[in-house]
Amino acid sequence: MRIKIAYDPQIFSFQIYGGVSRYICEIASKISTSGAADVKIVAPFFVCKYLDRLDRNLVVGFKAPNLGPLKLFFRFCSMAFGHIYLLLLKPSIIHETYFFPYALGSKKAKRVLTVHDMIHEKFASSNFLWDKASKYKLLAVHRADHIICISEATKIDLMDLFGVDSKKISVIYHGYSLGPKSIRGLSIDLKLPSRYLLYVGHRGGYKNFKRFLEAYVLSNAINQDFDIVCFGGEDLGVEEADLWIELGISPKKITHLSGGDEVLFHLYQNAGAFIFPSLYEGFGLPPLEAMSNDCVVICSNAASIPEVVGDAGEYFDPNDVEDIKDAMERVLLQPERCEELKVLGRRRIKQFSWERCASETMNLYEKLVSNT
Repeated sequence: MRIKIAYDPQIFSFQIYGGVSRYICEIASKISTSGAADVKIVAPFFVCKYLDRLDRNLVVGFKAPNLGPLKLFFRFCSMAFGHIYLLLLKPSIIHETYFFPYALGSKKAKRVLTVHDMIHEKFASSNFLWDKASKYKLLAVHRADHIICISEATKIDLMDLFGVDSKKISVIYHGYSLGPKSIRGLSIDLKLPSRYLLYVGHRGGYKNFKRFLEAYVLSNAINQDFDIVCFGGEDLGVEEADLWIELGISPKKITHLSGGDEVLFHLYQNAGAFIFPSLYEGFGLPPLEAMSNDCVVICSNAASIPEVVGDAGEYFDPNDVEDIKDAMERVLLQPERCEELKVLGRRRIKQFSWERCASETMNLYEKLVSNT
């Protein structure tokens, strides 16, 4: 008899695009199509656009409006109805998709939780006083029967900060999906600079975007030949404009774009290099996406990033502006190093796939159920 696996509504009720929802969609769809289990993503009212791409038999729910006060109303309804459906479904495994103070569905089900990072705990400050994510995470961690960490670095942080026994944790790496084979029929004209450095994601706090700009300014050879293109994250604001003025960067040198995978794919394909200056990552998916599109990776040597990138990146100390500048120059001013990193990147990405991630996750589910 095949086991029943259900993914709860949490992440799908508020995340339109994002790494966590992409991860759940990837493993759920691949386990479902393999025929290894009966799988349902329980998301009664969802805003996540990744769900639109899945087999409708896999998803329990409907697209909800994401406007004004209706967001909170539909989020509440999704959790309430999701709890009821999970009780009726009686799955063997409930995989919690984010951090909630209460267990949704039957308490008889084995509970799996994925911890992607420990950002709130390692970068706690007054800015996070309003955020209950860390408190809820601790509750979810303690009620879980087993925890998946997406890197050894995250596992170590989880054990150190929450005191979790290593026997309760498995490390299962993410895959990647933004490669040439995943984008078909591409027809796009973004009117990009002829040469640019690509930055992806949010730019505040631990993402360390400011030091990247400071390093960019230090190198005349780079800032004269390359513009900067930022993809995703918040719109460029007044504070960032003030920073450019302070650093002497012309607004014409920085472009901000947003959109779907087709836009991001195009940006990786045409960038001089992908810059990843983060002070901390639980895994770091963008470097894999870059490597899969022959885009050179110049990155921080912090947290899980070396664990993922291996020998396929040019590293720098993210706290040292001079070192960031030197790393960029070692690649961007030396074509032979650039080509070497492309070759190493093609080799490195072979170690990561969503198929492998889903298979290892399914093995964990079966082990938990067999030990019941």
